[in-house]
Formats: sequence, C-alpha cells, structure tokens
Amino acid sequence: MCAVEEINRNTKLLPNMTLGFHIFNAYHNDERTLESSLVWLSGQGPTIPNYSCERQGKSIVVIGGATSELTVAMGSLLELYRFPQITYGLFDPLLNDPVQFPSVYQMASRDTSLPLAMVRLMLHFKWTWVGLVASDDSRSEKFIRDLQEEMVRNDICVAFKQKIFYDVTEDNDYLSYFLKKLFCSTARVIVIYGNTDTLLTLRFSKVPHTLLYRLWITSSHWDIAKKPGYVYFDNFHGALIFSDQTSKIPGFKHFLKTVNPAKDPENIFLQNFWNSAFGCTSEIGKGDGAVCSPNASLDTLRLSYVDLTMSDQSYTVYNAVYAVAWALHEMFLVRSELESNRNGNNSGIYPWQLHSFLKNINFNNSAGNLVVLAEKKNSVANYDILNYVTFGNDTEVLVKVGEFISEAPLGQEFIIQQKTIVWPRSWGEPLPSRCSKVCSPGFHIKALEGKPVCCFDCAPCPQGQISNQTDRDQCMKCPEDQYPNRERIHCLPKRVTFLAYEETLGMALASIAASLSLLTVLVLWVFVKHRDTPIVKANNRDLSYLLLFSLSLCFLCSLFFIGRPSAANCLLRQTTFGVMFTVAISSILAKTITVVLAFRATRPGSRSRRWVGSRGPISLVVFCTFIQVMLCAIWLLLSPPFPDVDTHSDPEHIILECNEGSLIAFYSVLGYIAFLALGSFTVAFLARNLPDTFNEAKFITFSMLVFCSVWISFLPTYQSTKGKMMVAVEVFSILSSSAGLLGCIFIPKCYVILLQPQKNTTKFLKKNPIS
Repeated sequence: MCAVEEINRNTKLLPNMTLGFHIFNAYHNDERTLESSLVWLSGQGPTIPNYSCERQGKSIVVIGGATSELTVAMGSLLELYRFPQITYGLFDPLLNDPVQFPSVYQMASRDTSLPLAMVRLMLHFKWTWVGLVASDDSRSEKFIRDLQEEMVRNDICVAFKQKIFYDVTEDNDYLSYFLKKLFCSTARVIVIYGNTDTLLTLRFSKVPHTLLYRLWITSSHWDIAKKPGYVYFDNFHGALIFSDQTSKIPGFKHFLKTVNPAKDPENIFLQNFWNSAFGCTSEIGKGDGAVCSPNASLDTLRLSYVDLTMSDQSYTVYNAVYAVAWALHEMFLVRSELESNRNGNNSGIYPWQLHSFLKNINFNNSAGNLVVLAEKKNSVANYDILNYVTFGNDTEVLVKVGEFISEAPLGQEFIIQQKTIVWPRSWGEPLPSRCSKVCSPGFHIKALEGKPVCCFDCAPCPQGQISNQTDRDQCMKCPEDQYPNRERIHCLPKRVTFLAYEETLGMALASIAASLSLLTVLVLWVFVKHRDTPIVKANNRDLSYLLLFSLSLCFLCSLFFIGRPSAANCLLRQTTFGVMFTVAISSILAKTITVVLAFRATRPGSRSRRWVGSRGPISLVVFCTFIQVMLCAIWLLLSPPFPDVDTHSDPEHIILECNEGSLIAFYSVLGYIAFLALGSFTVAFLARNLPDTFNEAKFITFSMLVFCSVWISFLPTYQSTKGKMMVAVEVFSILSSSAGLLGCIFIPKCYVILLQPQKNTTKFLKKNPIS
C-alpha cells in the first residue's frame, strides 16, 4: 500500500495513471495454489481455463512467492501465459534458471554469505558445538549443507541435525522424538532455518521449556512475532536473527501513522488487522468490542503487532512494486514514441510484453539504493544482527546488536556489540556451547578416535613444550636457551651451569685433589729421605719415585675438569689424564715384572739377572707411555676435544662442557689404560705368593683390584649421568683410583718407615718378610 500510494502521487512516474492491486490467498498445497491462480486468471466467477471474466482492472504481473514451493506451484500455470512473476522470498538459485523459469524474477539478494555470517558469530563467541534444525525442502537442505561446509572449515562441529515438517505438531510421536533429541543434546546453541510456514508450526506449538535453555540463531524470514499472551514464546527470548540490511524509506513512518481502514474500506485485510490489534469493531453492534476510533494510529501499538521500521521482506515487496511501475513507465515511453495516439489506455497491454523491460530495469529507490532485476546481477546480501527480546507485559523488541558486511575487508566484515545483547533467561551471560571442556594453558587437545574434532581430551604438554592459550592443538617447543615452567604455560631462561670451583662439589673435589697430591709429594719426600733403607730399595727404587711423581700429577690433572670449559683445558684434560695414568700403570706393571725377574734371578745360571737393573723397567715405562702419547697425538690431530654447549640433557640448565670430539679416540685411551691395568693385575696376582723377602706383589694385586673396580663402576655411571655430574663422576674416579694405588702400595711402607723403623732393616726383614 505504501509503495502504491507513493507511485500514484508521483507525477513523474506513470503520469495520468493509477496503479492498483489485487490480494489473493496463498495456500500450502499444489491443488489450492492452482485453484487460487485460476481464480486470479479467470476472475471472481467460476474458473474457466483460457477465459477471463474480468473486463476491467486486469493484472499484468504477480508479486508473490514467499517460498520457492509457492513460486514453482504458481509458475507451472502462469508460465503458460508468460505472466511475469516477481518473488520476494529468499533467493533460490534453482529459480534463477532462465530455461526452467523464464518468467520468474527474484527481488531478494543472494544469501550465499549467510552461512559465513553465522559461522563468524559462532567463532566470536567460541560456540563449537551447534545443533542444526531446518525445514524439509531442497533450499533448506542446500543452506544446511553450505553451513556445514563452512563450519567444518572453521573447526565447528554439528551436535545434531534435524528436519521439521509442516505438520510437525500434528504428529505427536515425531514431535516427542524431536524434543527428546533437543533435550539430550549438550549443544546450547541451535541454528534454525527454513520456510516460514514450516517454522510457524514449531513456533506456536506448546512445547515444554526444553527450548528455554537454548540460544537460537535464525534468519529474519522466520518471522518471530509474539502471539499475545502466549507463554511459550519466552523460549525464543534472546534469539539472534540475521536480517537483510535495508535502508530507511522516507515517509514510511508517516504512512503507518496515517493509515486507517476508514480511508480504504475495500481493504478487508487492513480492516481485520485493525480490529484484532485495537480490539474493536468497525461497525456498531458487530462483535463484542467497542467501535474503532477514527483517530487510532499504528504507532501506539506494541511490536507484537507492528514494527514502525520496514522489515527486510516488506522492503523487498516495496522494491518489487516500484520495479513493476518503472517497467510499465519504460514500456509506455517506448510506445509513445512509436504510436503517438495511445491516450494512456492500457487495454492493449499484455503481460508477456513486460518481460523485456523487467529484464533490463534498474533504478534507485526512494532510499537511494540501486535495484536491479537482471538474473546475474543479484547482489550478495549484507545482514543486520538483531536481538529478539520479550517482556512480561506481552511486549517485545528487536534490537540491532551487530552487522555483517560481505564486501568489507577481511577482519572488518563482522561487527558485534556484545554488551548490548540480551541473552536467554537461563543464561544471563554468553555461555560456551562445546562438546568438551576447555583445555587450559599447559594442556593440548588430544583427539578421540571416532569422535568429531570438537570432542577431545586434554593432555598435558610433553616435556620441553608449553601452551600459553586455551584449546591449543599442539604445544610449542621452548627455544633452546629456555625451559617450561612447572605449569608449562610459559618459558623461563635456562641457567648456565658447569662444575665450578665456587660451588660446594667443585670446591670439595679440588680440595681433595690438592690434598692427595700434597700427600703423594710427602710420601715421595719420605721415600727420598729413606732411599737407602731396604723397603725403599726393594722392587726398584726409581720406579717408586716415578710412580709417586705420576700419581701426584694424576691427582692434579683432575683440576682440568673443574671450572668453565675452555679450548685449552678441553685439549689437556683427557690427554693429560691418559698420559699420567699410563705412566702410573706402566710403572706398576714394571714393578710387578721386577718382582718376577728378581725371583728368577735367584736361581743358579738364570739369565734374568741382566733384566733386574733399573734400565729395563724404565724402558718398559717409556715404551708403554710412548704408545699412549701417540694415541693422544692422533686424537688431537684428527678430532680434538672442544668446548660445547648441551641444551638438552638438563631441561632447566645450559651445560657448558667439553665435547670429546671422537668417542673412539676417547675410549681407545681408556681401553689402553685398562689393558695395562689388566696386565699388571694378572702378573701381580700370579706373583703374589713368590717366596721373596721383598715381594710387594700382594700390595700391587690389591691396589689393581681397587683400581679396576673403580673404573669398571665408572663406565655405566658415566653413561647414565649428564652435565656436571658426569664430570664429577670422572673426577671422583680419577681421585679414588689414584688414592687406591697410593694407599695400597705406599701407605703400609710409610707406616713401617715412620712408625716402626726397627723393622726397616735387612736383618729383621730376612726373619719377618713384609709379604
């Protein structure tokens, strides 16, 4: 009515003509739709196909088709006469087929961006577990399919998917099944989509308060309008509605304020609405209410009856009426040029003649927006996000809380004013809709086999990794110089560590090494001072000096292992240790061989006497040491040790250490020492019971047993420790094995030399051998 009145007042559009309209009921089955279409085509009398009983006021275009089903049902008949049919319902790609529906024009914008808009809303509030409800028709199926694809791309899962039918309330079993499915679902958010007629049956059905605990997302084509006094409508309180953006039509509010059935008594629809809205009757004595006031105005009504802003569907109808008017205007202009004498008479107008003008029509409506009916020029819709709010006094309101602009730059297309949203009464605040609980920082998502991606367990982050956000798919590794805190939420800087002199362990080992080295020097001094006594002279005095000197250096070489690793001490620590221990062990081997040769030299005619002197044993020590020196030289030339950083062994520390370079060379040095030690132990063990007055083979056997025990224990312990403790194990092994040699071989002799000098004589020893 608003558009028709504006056009009839416009002197520049269809001048000297009056635009009118007929209103017919649209039914929801094919038979009644065809019947209604035939009544419209034939006139108000009996329906006679191919005949028209209307002599005046013939219609030349149909504006209708709130649903695709109605459009198709009417089109099957209207297409026979090539009647233009302009639909104001949701855009349907199937109706855009020019071969199948050449006379159908769609006013609505394409809603291909609606699934994306709804998914943006879900992502904003982190709703990842959503139910889907749709009417049973092909268009709704396509929408749900597109919505699911967009949800999958954004890791949002479908909690359930359910169709509803036009007569759902009449089928109690199906309604019970639907409500049970809704009740059992853990989804708090449900998208509902479909044609108005099907959803009306759910809207006005007396369903329990199962719906009350859900938030509904829908489009404005599900016309939420409160039925007065209808308590179940609170179930949809707080719903979020995506409505096609419309522009403000100048004069529309004035039209609503001034419209009155008294001005248009033939409009029975307006009269019936007026009587219902104001609770009055148009005539005295007709009905129970009072007579309607002639000054009544729609702007005094609640939203339950009328919205003073034009809805998106009304906006589409408004544009459709103008499109017809402009098409007629263009057609008459063309005719006036061809035939100057028409006098504005439209008796020669046929509906099919309007197609060429409708296909090419484009104009700016009164709001300044461009309107185009060309089949390939339908723009993509933009949406206002409306919040549906109901009140206890039977009033309701739609509040704009956001918008979605499909053509806007990425990240700016979705706007929401969260603070202005009124949530369902059981919420009070935006609640999550999830299949699983939130994985807090320090945990990551662990997928469950056979479950949707939204249903998962939360597993702690692995060692060395963190997650500082909720619902992380994977944890992040800390940089090499950092480590996770106990909660594995953020990384902390690692502390640099090594076996330092300043710490207790390093200080203790250094003190022990220095003390034992000093003790060895004292023993050497005692032996030098009493060099002419029988005990000192026994088993080659020079070898004893050499052994004590090498043991003193063995204790001191352990200091290379303490302190911050540098290139110099990394090169010296293992090679010095290997050479000094080789000197010590080869000296012991030479002393043991000396015992055997000394025993054989006592036999008459023995050739072993020439080997008992000091030159032979010293030569053996030099030869054995030379082999070790060559091994160390090859090691240093080919793959020398170097300072290194270990960031993996200790999760909380960066360990400064010496990389041995070549493990083969390192274990070759140790293996050679082990070979000499095994040889010394074997010879000493075999010679322990030789009947010689000065036989010290028993002491050597015991000392080598201690030495071998220490280093056999060293290998597994060394491999199982990391960082500075590994260094401490090697230092301890060096000190304990060296101390074992010193204590087992020389302490008993020092005891006799210092505390029992009377026993340190040739006469006493011949009577009481030290063995």
